[in-house]
Amino acid sequence: MSQTYVQRSRAIASRLLGNEMMVMSVTDSTFFTLNEIATVIWDAADGCTGLSEIVEQKICPVFDVDLETAMSDARNFVDELSQHGILTVSNQPKNFTETVNIPA
Repeated sequence: MSQTYVQRSRAIASRLLGNEMMVMSVTDSTFFTLNEIATVIWDAADGCTGLSEIVEQKICPVFDVDLETAMSDARNFVDELSQHGILTVSNQPKNFTETVNIPA
């Protein structure tokens, strides 16, 4: 199975309230309240870290959930938010290429 990489869209508004993230799509005004586990995925959705790595390293050790259940739930969460353009999904990590200008 190929790796899934997720990244937060730029066309969203979000705010952390307690342990839950409130997320709204600015394109269609779809609003989501993310629970604590979904917020962990949201925070880690950098486009470079694989979803399985997020689940294995950030969810399973902290929350009382087995890997198979956590991966299934994470995939469902990512699928739902990607359908609304809130997360983007790729089978390749984001390629970060930055140009840094260093003053002479």
